Amino acid sequence: MARTDTPVPARAAPSAWKVVLAALVLFAILCALGVWQVQRLAWKEGLLATIEARIHRPPAAFGEVLAAHEAGQDIEYLPVSVSGRFLHSGERHFFATWKGASGYFVYTPLLRADGSAVFVNRGFVPFDRKPAATRGEGQVTGALTVTGLARDRLAQKPSSILPDNEPAKNIFYWKDIEAMAATAGLPEGTEIVPFFVDADDNPNPGGLPVGGVTLISMPNNHLQYAVTWFGLAAALAGVVGVWLVRIRREDRARRP
Repeated sequence: MARTDTPVPARAAPSAWKVVLAALVLFAILCALGVWQVQRLAWKEGLLATIEARIHRPPAAFGEVLAAHEAGQDIEYLPVSVSGRFLHSGERHFFATWKGASGYFVYTPLLRADGSAVFVNRGFVPFDRKPAATRGEGQVTGALTVTGLARDRLAQKPSSILPDNEPAKNIFYWKDIEAMAATAGLPEGTEIVPFFVDADDNPNPGGLPVGGVTLISMPNNHLQYAVTWFGLAAALAGVVGVWLVRIRREDRARRP
């Protein structure tokens, strides 16, 4: 029996305009990501310059920093000095890592002479030293003066991937100053200063908490990211350009 071979039609190439349109959309996205990283680079460099310029200033009186904050001025990372007495029974514990170890930053309300209280980040304690009873020597009493850096409060949880705070267990994953104050057992009517103070690295009795935990050095990889995104956009443009030249040549070759 004779065999009849039926030619299989070649698979149609995608329409050039569809490929170009998709490439243009992707090209625009890659360029937008590159521009965003350039903007982030400018922001990060400005932040690092601000931190560097501020942290070496002599500590300002707490009243001056508070007045500047109330006037709407930026007080982030300003060195400050504040006096009062710690209310250790109200210390709040913020989950953190320090030099590769996991544990907590201890935020303790400092009661000022005018009756207001400011939460001071006294520093880091490992997991097994979370209970205040395990570090009694560091629970200093009486009037004292703390020097450190002013730190802004957070208006809301900074990321949805963070766990919710657990005030009942005295574990905080983000610095919710209202929840800290509400669960610290402060005297009725105590006014809460609307920012924090990170204590400096002057050692506490017994060595805990370990002060000076403010993050000063921050990674700045935005230039690298921007080059990556713009490089991908250029590569995409090159690949699509070569493909268009090739199909144009093939189209000419097929013409009689």
